[in-house]
Amino acid sequence: MASAVNNRISYIHLTSSIRQTIVAMLGVVFGISMYVFMTGFMTGVNDVQTELAFTSMAHIRIYNDRPADNTNLLKHTYPNDVIHISHPKVIKYTDGIKNSQEIMDLLQHQPEITSYTTQVNINVFFKNAGNKVNGNISGVDVLNEDKVFNISKYVVQGNWYNLKQTNNGIIVGSQLAKTLSLTIGDNVNILTSDGVNKNYKVIAIFTTNISGVDKSKAYININVARQLLAVNAGYVTDVQVNVNDYNKTEPLASRIARFVPYKIETWQMSNQQMEAGSSLRDIIAIAVSLTILMVAGFGIYNIMNMTINQKIREIAILKAMGFSGKDITQIFLTEAIIIGIIGGFAGMGLGYLIAKLINHVPFKIAGLATLPMAYDLKNYIMAFLFGLITTFIAGYLPANKASKIDPVNIIRG
Repeated sequence: MASAVNNRISYIHLTSSIRQTIVAMLGVVFGISMYVFMTGFMTGVNDVQTELAFTSMAHIRIYNDRPADNTNLLKHTYPNDVIHISHPKVIKYTDGIKNSQEIMDLLQHQPEITSYTTQVNINVFFKNAGNKVNGNISGVDVLNEDKVFNISKYVVQGNWYNLKQTNNGIIVGSQLAKTLSLTIGDNVNILTSDGVNKNYKVIAIFTTNISGVDKSKAYININVARQLLAVNAGYVTDVQVNVNDYNKTEPLASRIARFVPYKIETWQMSNQQMEAGSSLRDIIAIAVSLTILMVAGFGIYNIMNMTINQKIREIAILKAMGFSGKDITQIFLTEAIIIGIIGGFAGMGLGYLIAKLINHVPFKIAGLATLPMAYDLKNYIMAFLFGLITTFIAGYLPANKASKIDPVNIIRG
């Protein structure tokens, strides 16, 4: 019964000073809407950056890393002795992975893995009509390569899957094609570091919007690449692996490292700058959004303080009538919570509308049509909870102050 009366008084306070109530709610609305927008925008930017990066980079890469410099092992072993070796020779190093099938068999039994592919990467010169460009050819398993990198999505001319049936076919980056004046059906000459020369027919052109890839990258069938290098059917230079959650690569990498005698490199190890930039943007977005919510909380605190000062005689009368300090706290805290709940839902709605509006702003960079935006339910829930906590604290402090008012002093004046 007492609780119902307290709630009724809270309702009367809110509706009798409707202007103050609206101002307090607007503080919560704008704070939460900015939180939703900022986190959505930063998450969208990070998602786009990650998508672009993973067009040419898998979550985990397995390859045969080159050994350390061992041109003078005696000097490394006995650093304090004077040792001189004339004309030291380096033992010839074997590139690549000779028997990739053993690794494939291992990867098949790892539940985290969603897709994997093998590659034979070759540094070459592309030549056409007197133009020569230094670049890289990837011999690929056509179907699995698309599963890992979704490369068929970026083919702007021709068809990615034609590479499976065309032994002399090659797919080139758009900037490379422009530099060499290549179109579909043209021939391009390839020169390897070993002096092997071969012509290929352009069957498709791709655009990833990553300049370093588009101006120097090309794809051929993996069996053709092996023939170009004159190696066996199990030879690869790289094994590329994707997992369920790209942020959780370390457990898998550590587990398979015990069975694979090659370098296992996660994308975090090779792209620490990208990971740091993503984390920094998240921190900035959260810091700005929380600051906005804190400012909104101070606004609610000031309004609640003003309300208590204006209704101080009413509070004194209520206490004289038998209302306890706990009742007074409940009355004003209920007002703050109502403001927080209504403002929270309105803020989430406004934030969603702002995000939708920004998401339609034209943005013609890196292949994007509009500004990126993410709509993650978790961000909306976090915004609502932060807003509710802020208004609770902002309402509790003046409510606690009101509960300690001595009605005798107030009535006496």
